[in-house]
Amino acid sequence: MPAYKAPLRDIHFAINDVLDFPGHYASLPGGEDATPDIVSAILDEAAKFAENVLSPLNPIGDREGCRWHDGEVSTPPGFRNAYRQFIDGGWLSLAQAPEWGGQALPPSLGTLVIEMLTSANHAWTMYPMLSLGAISTLQAHGSEEQKRLFLPRLIEGRWSGTMCLTEAHCGSDLGLLRTTAEPQSDGSYRISGSKMFISAGEQDLTENILHLVLARLPGAPAGVKGISLFLVPKVTVRDDGSLDGRNAVSCGSIEHKMGIHGNATCVLNFDGARGYLIGPPNKGMNCMFTFINESRLGVAQQGQGHTEASFQGALRYARERLQMRAPKRTHPDRPADPIIAHPDVRRMLLTQKAFAEGGRLLNAYCARQIDLAHLSDDPEVRRTAGQRLALLTPIAKGFLTEAAQEAASLGIQVLGGHGFIREWGMEQIARDARITAIYEGTNGIQGIDLLGRKVLDADGGLLEAFTGEIEAFCDAQQHRLGEFIGPLRLQVRQWLTLSRQIGDAVRQDPDEVGAAAVDFLMYSGYTVLAYLWALSAVTAQAHLDEGCDDTGFYRAKLQTARFYFQRLLPRTLSLVASVNAGAQSLMAMDEADFAI
Repeated sequence: MPAYKAPLRDIHFAINDVLDFPGHYASLPGGEDATPDIVSAILDEAAKFAENVLSPLNPIGDREGCRWHDGEVSTPPGFRNAYRQFIDGGWLSLAQAPEWGGQALPPSLGTLVIEMLTSANHAWTMYPMLSLGAISTLQAHGSEEQKRLFLPRLIEGRWSGTMCLTEAHCGSDLGLLRTTAEPQSDGSYRISGSKMFISAGEQDLTENILHLVLARLPGAPAGVKGISLFLVPKVTVRDDGSLDGRNAVSCGSIEHKMGIHGNATCVLNFDGARGYLIGPPNKGMNCMFTFINESRLGVAQQGQGHTEASFQGALRYARERLQMRAPKRTHPDRPADPIIAHPDVRRMLLTQKAFAEGGRLLNAYCARQIDLAHLSDDPEVRRTAGQRLALLTPIAKGFLTEAAQEAASLGIQVLGGHGFIREWGMEQIARDARITAIYEGTNGIQGIDLLGRKVLDADGGLLEAFTGEIEAFCDAQQHRLGEFIGPLRLQVRQWLTLSRQIGDAVRQDPDEVGAAAVDFLMYSGYTVLAYLWALSAVTAQAHLDEGCDDTGFYRAKLQTARFYFQRLLPRTLSLVASVNAGAQSLMAMDEADFAI
């Protein structure tokens, strides 16, 4: 199993050199505590926890899995002890409000920590990640009494949270859900129904679980306009915060999954369980999107984390494995060369490296926007950051999880037959990564959200604002590194042209949105990463010009950027061709003709 090593050098390059997190934190109200020394110390400790505690548990969780017995779930050996270390270290409280027990550091710092934890052990990290989403949702939409009662214990980590959306007949079409909520005389509700695919829905890590459940009130409108949000504790809670008896919610079963065996994916049955309304009646989807959007960015981190893990395993093997003579011998005194000397192995490794490091920058860029949207005292800055997040969230989730599938497959390929064998751990990465393209709305849904809602419905305003940022960067750097700046400028202008062409086509045929959505999403992802790799190249070149000590690191950045622009960015040419082909070839066949 590949042992995870936190890429601290590259994380610091991304946040300090490229995105200027020190200046960013200094500009935030209350951000003065996030000094470079404090940030570095936090990342160092998170790296130790990821490497020494979580990474060794990753193959154990895959092999042992979660166990269900009579409604109770046991997590794999070592998971409980790791969780206890995690909450004892105060990690959940890192970026939370101090009035509820948090440390009030910027949210992006928590994002950087989660990247390392996810890379080391995706299944384990989902338990606290879901709690973070529940915390954000309660902070945004809960009453003051609900915050008082639930937030301190969530933030401490004694209690955890889940997101209960779909049902067996629904899938992603939540307007079809049937779970009901009956009002009670004391202001609470009785929740009845069954939910499925509930990650971390039952476990033995915390003394209580707070389920955020979508349900319908009596007489509610049909569809998504009639959905409300409720908090349903596993164990009922007294007014003083102490625990009472078991609530009428039970785990009917856990799913036997392709991957992430260490995380329990549950069927939950609510049989008149006591719950509390979160936010206004019939506005549950609006409230739950706080959780969903945060989760989508979390899934983007999962995708990037698997790319990083696969790259590390493949690189380590490629350096050690001697096989065949390279066209240009690196070890002529040996019967064979390390396979990293072969051009095709370099192609696979560089693809993984470009996606891992570019994806890290994209997630960090999004995390920076979250800081600004939540903490800036300038309304215009908050508005602009919100627009960036609206546009980039589906891109980050969709593109980075698709890249993860490719990177995981390449990791297996680099190892050859050994990659297909469980003991090496590369096939686990492929199985664990696969769910990320499905989570929080499939990537087809992400593409429709991006193209339909964020681009076409906004008349291109969100896209034009972001491309304006990229154009300004190109203007500032137009006399430097032309091999990156010129192609980037053309790429961005084609991005705008492509969106307008699709808009024209949609006016003639509404199927054009769905036909173009995923290709447009992938085109957008390649373009955004081109911007971030150009930023990296300019930054690296500046360090080399200054005569820095770590010349090998910065040369590698330039060389990886060059590989990305020359070998990966041209993939967008085929995406343009696919988009321009339109919906005709997709929709012309009669349904009956699909039959075998």
